[in-house]
Amino acid sequence: MALEIRQQLKMSQQLVMTPQLQQAIKLLQLSRMELMDVVRSELEENPILEEGQDQEEEKLAAEEEQEVPSDSSEEGGEFQEVKAENDGLSDIDWKTYLESYSLGGTTADSYESDDDDRPGFENLLTKTPTLHDHLIWQLNLSRIADADRNIAGEIIGNIDENGYLQVSVEELATQLAVENDQIEKALHIVQEFDPVGVASRTLQECLLKQIDHLGMEESLAARLLRDYIAEIEARRYPQIARSLQVPLDDVLAAAKLISGLDPRPGSQYDQAEIQYIIPDIFVYKIGDEFVVVLNDEGLPNLRINSFYRNALSGNTELDDKAGEYIQEKMRGALWLIKSIHQRQRTIYKVTRSIVKFQRDFFERGIEYLKPLVLRDVAEDIEMHESTVSRVTTNKYVQTPQGLFELKYFFNSGINTTEGDSVASESVKSKIREIVANENNRKPYSDQKLVDLLQDKGIDIARRTVTKYREMLGIGSSTQRKRHF
Repeated sequence: MALEIRQQLKMSQQLVMTPQLQQAIKLLQLSRMELMDVVRSELEENPILEEGQDQEEEKLAAEEEQEVPSDSSEEGGEFQEVKAENDGLSDIDWKTYLESYSLGGTTADSYESDDDDRPGFENLLTKTPTLHDHLIWQLNLSRIADADRNIAGEIIGNIDENGYLQVSVEELATQLAVENDQIEKALHIVQEFDPVGVASRTLQECLLKQIDHLGMEESLAARLLRDYIAEIEARRYPQIARSLQVPLDDVLAAAKLISGLDPRPGSQYDQAEIQYIIPDIFVYKIGDEFVVVLNDEGLPNLRINSFYRNALSGNTELDDKAGEYIQEKMRGALWLIKSIHQRQRTIYKVTRSIVKFQRDFFERGIEYLKPLVLRDVAEDIEMHESTVSRVTTNKYVQTPQGLFELKYFFNSGINTTEGDSVASESVKSKIREIVANENNRKPYSDQKLVDLLQDKGIDIARRTVTKYREMLGIGSSTQRKRHF
């Protein structure tokens, strides 16, 4: 068969991911803080974009301009010339002025007359000392040799945020080219610092340091930590009592003392910052209806710069390169504004659909949360499931029941004995409630939780209860059991 080249026409449809479409999809899945960062970056890079005032602010600004009197006074159809024979500078007592307003900044003496003008303490810049800073401060106050001081500084640099030493003595000795005895000597110095138990290599060593600090080196608690640490973790107190031939009450008292020790001595210097969540949308109940309101606070009001708009309108002569550059930036700015508006509208539509499906939750609480999947909302607002998934990621809504992520309202269903279904989050809430009200000395097993849930009309398997319990961070019945 001979090979030949032919021309053929063919029509096909395919999705082309243009840069503008990629940007719109990216903006759709960004969180509120990430969106603000993107907008700030675009404001810096695109000269066409500028941050304008809100409509209410523009209206107030226009009213203020109208209220300002004109600089020129007109009387009798002729302008009167105003001459300033004395500018008033000679009337100022400059000596008193300079004494009253110091150029060196605000001092405490300037607030003696009126305490109301003093800035609040919460407005003063402060820095919470870290564990490293606290240890270095103690090291600088210690009277030790320079060689030991250098080794101790290296040890402090290898202590994690929980207060534990992350390297071995041998590794430090090799790194610093010194003997192991010198490392042990400097380590002993650091372990005497506050907080008690810092620079320990194991949990057992940390707790023993705290027991020694209490002067209980020969107590039963110290013996339990030295010889029965694994049994204490497993709460096998009767076995420990039989092995030591001591009363069970004494073992429980020692275990209670051990439970009061701090397993993470450095945690009090934890520098983890609290991350506050700003909701993207609010749901208010007004009368018998729920109203959805977008949170636009903090988002810049973007608009096109009037100078470049006039330049493209033909009022200004531009060369070809400048015109192409302005047109390119103009298209990017318009598409960004359009994408942000589309993002806000999509979030609004998705939230309204969620409120429609989960009205009982907004009325009564988590126990009335219904099973819901992305397809239900996608079909309701006539959008694709992937779009709904992007919208509900990292977006938060403030409701009468509290602050929730939009993803929270989508969960699977568990069948009930009456033939209906209940949301998995509702089942988790019931498990948490049952465990919170149980007897700590006789905690419920997973099978007992299954029986209690079936009494409430929820048909659930034991393995599902185990999975939900682990997802909630609740230990097993053995781990939850308390002997004291």
